[in-house]
Amino acid sequence: MPEGDTVYRAAHRLHAALAGKTLSRSDFRIPSLATTDLRGAVVERVRAVGKHLFIDLSGAGGRTLSIHSHLMMEGVWHVYRRGEKWRKPGFRARVVLAADGRDGAAVEAVGFDLGILEITRDPAAAVAHLGPDLLGPDWDPARAAAQLAADPERPVGLALLDQRTLAGIGNIYRSELCFLAGVHPTRPVREADPAALVADAHRLLTANALAAVRSTTGDRRRGRELWVYGREHRPCRRCGTAVQRGVLGVGTDGSAAERSIYFCPACQPVTPGSGRAPRRT
Repeated sequence: MPEGDTVYRAAHRLHAALAGKTLSRSDFRIPSLATTDLRGAVVERVRAVGKHLFIDLSGAGGRTLSIHSHLMMEGVWHVYRRGEKWRKPGFRARVVLAADGRDGAAVEAVGFDLGILEITRDPAAAVAHLGPDLLGPDWDPARAAAQLAADPERPVGLALLDQRTLAGIGNIYRSELCFLAGVHPTRPVREADPAALVADAHRLLTANALAAVRSTTGDRRRGRELWVYGREHRPCRRCGTAVQRGVLGVGTDGSAAERSIYFCPACQPVTPGSGRAPRRT
């Protein structure tokens, strides 16, 4: 599932292409919206809220509404010049928005493989369940730290990935943040420093919000960008111990929504007998 900075960049790119332009065509390719016609609507702004993306519109028959999408695992938004060949096959497109501007520039925004696509008059309700948005304009670190600390016995790796706790952290940042904190993802939140985790999360997502290459190490050279994520069997950048990979999920039976975690067993030890260690994969 894309990280919050991925969605932020997508919103930034769409806003630059669409804001202030009038929709000349809308083509929704899902049954629930197949007859929807938003021609004449003006794109006011495009914005990200956590991992959710909103295209705010006005003027379509006097309506004020938003196109709400979520990328889920495979989704992506592309922007093309009118007539430019798409980089993905047409059958994967879920929506096409064509827009014209006063400058004469004609563009197409195409959403491929979107996990959620809907039109709403109440965009706030769609994200009311989310915790503090790490890249939001109303970011509140104290509230975010309190949210994270609210369930001290919960594994920190699950708390960080829960969008109701913090909005914007995905699987990559989860592993990277736990490594920076020196805590194994399966350890309870009470063994970590919620304020420090929140500060690191905000710092990293902000630094990568508009970067072409995501980096948590401060080095954007190929192969040096991340501390542990995706580096199974390779030496820890701090101590040289081989990085390990396991799985950690939200289901009590170990089957639901399991996702990979990467960690250094020396820098992030699991204390024997103090909780279920991740299954090796």
